[in-house]
Amino acid sequence: MCTCMTYQKERFYFGRNLDLEYSFGEQVAVTPRNYPLHFRNGEKQEHHYAIIGMAAGEKSYPLYAEAANEKGLCMAGLNFPGNARYRAPEAGKTNVASWEMIPYLLGSCASVDEAEIILKKLCVTDEAFAAQMPAAPLHWMLADRERCLVLEAVEEGLKIYENPFGVLTNNPPFPYHRENMRNYLNLTAGSPCNRLSEELELIPYGQGLGALGLPGDASPASRFVKTVFLKYNSVTEKEEGNAAETEPAEITEFFHILEQVGMIRGMVRTSEGCCDITLYSSCICPETGKYYFRTYGDSRIQAVDLWEENPDGSALSFCEPESRQQIFLRRTSR
Repeated sequence: MCTCMTYQKERFYFGRNLDLEYSFGEQVAVTPRNYPLHFRNGEKQEHHYAIIGMAAGEKSYPLYAEAANEKGLCMAGLNFPGNARYRAPEAGKTNVASWEMIPYLLGSCASVDEAEIILKKLCVTDEAFAAQMPAAPLHWMLADRERCLVLEAVEEGLKIYENPFGVLTNNPPFPYHRENMRNYLNLTAGSPCNRLSEELELIPYGQGLGALGLPGDASPASRFVKTVFLKYNSVTEKEEGNAAETEPAEITEFFHILEQVGMIRGMVRTSEGCCDITLYSSCICPETGKYYFRTYGDSRIQAVDLWEENPDGSALSFCEPESRQQIFLRRTSR
């Protein structure tokens, strides 16, 4: 269970909640321009765009959950069980394993438009990274400042959808979420008016009634709707103006939105009796190269700066997130 979104204010942002019942060794990973990316289809990218994001703790290859490249192209993989269908490599196609999708596209494409050309000839293959690491069932959100796509490898092949919402969760497939949003077109952040009858004098009895009916459960469909509502109605505290000055306020707002669709330990239990939690939330600002994140155990916003991590290097680098809460002890004035 995960939630991903774009956010367009003074700057463009991309991020997600990663909800899972266990840690996968997640670490912030930087893939510099000269780290050679070798793919199962035999293709190599000896030189490519620099990439930053959260990846599994496999030090030999950047197994990204989500990432952005230096040009502003962003991508995330979200759980898509039961619907994801990968294929054996096909002749005449660009064959890319599911776990290679993010480094492959972000390494070679500067925009969604460029990636779309590749995607039309791409086959997502069922090759596992290792015997003990089978391919996870995923679908993907791919976005830049101008466009957002959803990619779903299903029984019929790779489906590519324009995503006008800039939001993605999990099952059902994206066409369902797109149609389901029409059930909520009456939601408003403002005070509602009486539409029941002109003969009845009905007025709101409190604030927030315009959003009566906004889903609050943790299902993928409900998280999709709630995230769209919050994203398009959120207002940053700072006045719009200098982007450098507004970035902290916009990042704060981004994390507040993700909080509203996060998983608290115990609220969602898997069929095995485990608790889904929001392992971490992330917010990438491609324009500044900063990857912001916070973990379930530490609610501080932490950051890694791509431009301070030797983007011209030839070796992967990693930063392990802090998972224990850090308390800033204050003193009163006398």
